[in-house]
Amino acid sequence: MMSNSSFPLMGLLIGGVRPLGKRAAPSGIAKAPVVAPVLLRRVGFHGDEQGDTVRHGGPEKAVHHYPFDHYAPWKSEIGPHALLDQPGAFGENVSTTGLTEADVAIGDVFRLGHALVEVSQGRQPCWKLNERFADIRMARRVQVTGRTGWYYRVLEEGIVSPGDGLKLVERTNEDWMINRVWHHLYVDTMNADALRQISELPALAQGWRDHAAKRLATGVVEDWSRRLDG
Repeated sequence: MMSNSSFPLMGLLIGGVRPLGKRAAPSGIAKAPVVAPVLLRRVGFHGDEQGDTVRHGGPEKAVHHYPFDHYAPWKSEIGPHALLDQPGAFGENVSTTGLTEADVAIGDVFRLGHALVEVSQGRQPCWKLNERFADIRMARRVQVTGRTGWYYRVLEEGIVSPGDGLKLVERTNEDWMINRVWHHLYVDTMNADALRQISELPALAQGWRDHAAKRLATGVVEDWSRRLDG
C-alpha cells in the first residue's frame, strides 16, 4: 500500500448500549450508519457506546475498522445471514474495501475525515460475537481465520462524515502487519524472537505488548476460552 492511498467509506457506524442475545448482556456491538457528520474524539465517536468499558473502547480502541472484503468469505463459510447484507455485522465503526489485515501495519497513520488516527492493535474477538450471530463458534472462527479487523487510537480529534474516505498519510513500520501480529499471538504462539519484538513495538497498544512479554516470561499461552466462549 502506497502512501496517500485513499479508501472511500462504505459505512460509518455508531451505536448505543442495548441488551444482546439470550443473556441480554449490555453491549454496543449493534451499530447503525450515521447520516450526518459526527465528532471523533480521543475515546471514540460521539454517540458510540460500549457495554463493557473495561474490555472495549477507550483511547487504544477508539475506532473499530472491519473490512467489508471479509463479508463474501463469511457468507461462503457460514451461509446466508441477515447481518452480512450490509456493514456493521461485527460491531465496526468503519467499513471499507481494499484494506485487510495483510495491508495494514501497526502504527499506520490515516486521515479519516478531519481526524487523524493510528493503527493500535488487531481485534481480539470475544463471545459477544457468538451472541450477535447466534452461533457459539463465531468468535473462535474470527480468531482462527485472522479476519479480525483492527483498532485505531485518535491522534487528532475531528469531524468525520459518511462520505469521507480513509487516506494513508504515514507508515513507520512495514514489518508488522496486523496479520503478522495475529499469526504470532494465535498460531505460532511461542516464537520467542517474535514475542520479544511484539513486546517492544512502540505503536502497539500496551495491553498487547504486555501479553507478549508475559507469554515470553512464563512460557505459557494464556487461556482463551473465557474470552471466546463466555
